[in-house]
Amino acid sequence: MSDQIERARAFHALHVKGDPVVLFNVWDPGSAQAVVKAGAKALATGSWPVAAAFGFADGEKIPLALALDNFRRITASVELPATMDLEGGYGPAPATVASTVRQAIEAGAVGFNFEDQIVGGGGLYEIATQVERVRAAADAVKASGVPAFINARTDIFLKAKPEEHSEALVEQAIARAAAYEKAGAHGFFAPGLGDPALIEKLCKAVALPVNIIALAHVPPRQKLAELGVARVSHGPVPYRKMVVWLEEQARAAISG
Repeated sequence: MSDQIERARAFHALHVKGDPVVLFNVWDPGSAQAVVKAGAKALATGSWPVAAAFGFADGEKIPLALALDNFRRITASVELPATMDLEGGYGPAPATVASTVRQAIEAGAVGFNFEDQIVGGGGLYEIATQVERVRAAADAVKASGVPAFINARTDIFLKAKPEEHSEALVEQAIARAAAYEKAGAHGFFAPGLGDPALIEKLCKAVALPVNIIALAHVPPRQKLAELGVARVSHGPVPYRKMVVWLEEQARAAISG
């Protein structure tokens, strides 16, 4: 427990506005060890690559027990802080969220992503509803004794095409960030947002360290640092690129 507590504290300290920690998302012990060798300061799973690696679709389709067992194997194989993608907490009820968080911490997590989209639905939870869910996660963290990092994610920008992103959507995100912070979140994740001016606006208005995902339309890390980003993750991109390479190599070997 003491090692996990220290890892959690170290993970919190990595979130610095203007000097973002890079999380090159992993999906199993082997990929985790490769990223460690590359010089990573911390590790993060992504729900999409973990699910895909086990033959499931994203969206809490992989059984929680299997995802937890996989994460437990990852944390047992490395010494770096590791954060787990918990998607929507595997259920809408705050009590379910709390249970999922407790299990993730027991599996070795020092942090987790927790999103506000209705998994399996078409939209986002109302702010008041999501606040109760974030608060349940925060209470579970406190009760565990491990200061796990709650990365509260909004799916506002994933629900709209990049060309539809606007200051109005950023204002909605800012309101959610403020509410989630009051409920106990430690970071704010805005996947899909890529416009430099909008990212800067979000980072300036939100007290929490902001996490941006490095998608094709997103500025490079150095630019994100200048905009005030504190965390850059890569989501499903590493797994998808690996699979393309694997298929190409297999095709060449089979056809050759």
